[in-house]
Amino acid sequence: MTQVRIAGIAIDVRGQHVVLLKPMAGNPRTDRVLPIWIGEQEATSILIAIEGAQAPRPLSHDLMKTLLETVGATVERVEVTRLDEGTYFAELSLRVDGRPVSIDCRPSDAIALASRTGAPLWVADEVMAAASVDDDFTSEPDEEEKLEEFKKFLDEVDPEDFQG
Repeated sequence: MTQVRIAGIAIDVRGQHVVLLKPMAGNPRTDRVLPIWIGEQEATSILIAIEGAQAPRPLSHDLMKTLLETVGATVERVEVTRLDEGTYFAELSLRVDGRPVSIDCRPSDAIALASRTGAPLWVADEVMAAASVDDDFTSEPDEEEKLEEFKKFLDEVDPEDFQG
């Protein structure tokens, strides 16, 4: 497993939202980024959480966090476990009444919940190897150059490129 962080949310050339997961510093794969296509609502939810903003009313992921806290459960980690025919799969690792519980979920929901709880994000090494791309667009020191490289990446990338 590779520990990752949310590098950002982007919109590809087709107008689809993409969450970008980047290996944490100290990992040998810091030159890679894993794009996962997600829905608009999930993208908004993740952005609100990583920016530390508050929605006027609780979003679904805020409700999930509140429910977990209310019953005394904690999110210990989120894992993107596999990629099957272009679909990513994830698991929430919870602690409920002192015992571990694993729940199958969509990566977008797991990432949105982790961004609210501070739970660490992990990606299976096989998924990183199969679907990550070069992180050339963030290696340049100039912000404008990074943005142009990223735009070029989004113009050329196709979700079908990441099918297993």
